[in-house]
Amino acid sequence: MALEMDKLGRVPGDDAFRRTDLKGTTWEPTYAGALSFMRRKYSRDLTGVDIAVTGVPFDQAVSHRPGTRFGPEGIRRASAENAWGPFWPWNFDPFETLAVVDYGDCFFDWGKKEDFPTTLENHAAGILAAGSELVTLGGDHYISYPLLKAHAKKHGPLALIHFDAHRDVEVDNGGRIDHGTMFGYAVREGLIDPRKSVQIGIRTTFVGETTMGFRIVYADEVHDSTADQLAKIITDKVGKSKAYLTFDIDCLDPSAAPGTGTPIPGGLTYHQAASVIRRLKDVNFVGMDMVEVSPPYDHSDLTSAAAASLIMEYLCLRAWQRGARAEPMPE
Repeated sequence: MALEMDKLGRVPGDDAFRRTDLKGTTWEPTYAGALSFMRRKYSRDLTGVDIAVTGVPFDQAVSHRPGTRFGPEGIRRASAENAWGPFWPWNFDPFETLAVVDYGDCFFDWGKKEDFPTTLENHAAGILAAGSELVTLGGDHYISYPLLKAHAKKHGPLALIHFDAHRDVEVDNGGRIDHGTMFGYAVREGLIDPRKSVQIGIRTTFVGETTMGFRIVYADEVHDSTADQLAKIITDKVGKSKAYLTFDIDCLDPSAAPGTGTPIPGGLTYHQAASVIRRLKDVNFVGMDMVEVSPPYDHSDLTSAAAASLIMEYLCLRAWQRGARAEPMPE
């Protein structure tokens, strides 16, 4: 018995390599085939590409449990579950509007950690110079620092929308490759404008910290607020500035995202985080990253699945900003 052909006249499967059109979605078994993010084509040809997804398998800046080097692989694997059509509750396929490729990973010599920041900055800058936006799969949260350097060189100082359990502005003397210090560097170096930036879900504090001008939305305020109220806090703070979204998966409660390096109880549910992102339709986004997914500590891929779906929320938001809308459901 012959397998049913897809709309291109092919036996379905391995669209990560065989796809010919950068837009649209074709069906293949969720449990088989070559894994890219959402079955997008692996390509380093950025001609006509709106958004490039890239992985950064780096965990040499962690302060507690390692394992986020496996994050990009885990997120890609978990994304296959939803790589078949419209994404709820947007009820459209963002890939009908956005041309998205999986650019593969940023490669670096793990024996020369001191070279990593420049390697990643150059990797990101090359993608941005080609005219594509960037969605990055981490990796520990330090990766946001070289990524912000690349984005700020193109766009100028950015508003930062930062979901996390930690503020990552710990005081030090500078120069550390550390996932708890880098946003302090980013402020001092003018990569981000704290007067336009918000940190959401915070539930830790460190000696010597100051607000640095950020609007800090601690976890208790999140739990006492509606998604509309939280989105208004963000959009009022950011205004019309170009914005970068960084999402540390430990912003979610460990019950929703156990697979991370520094789990802190009292965090957000997936629904809370996604509901806020869905409402940021007036924000001028230029890029995002998803960090601190650590599959060795995950259970049943819960964390990787949450990370993949939150990225899809962002991609649906970007597609909506470019005109994508759900078709009315037939009676």
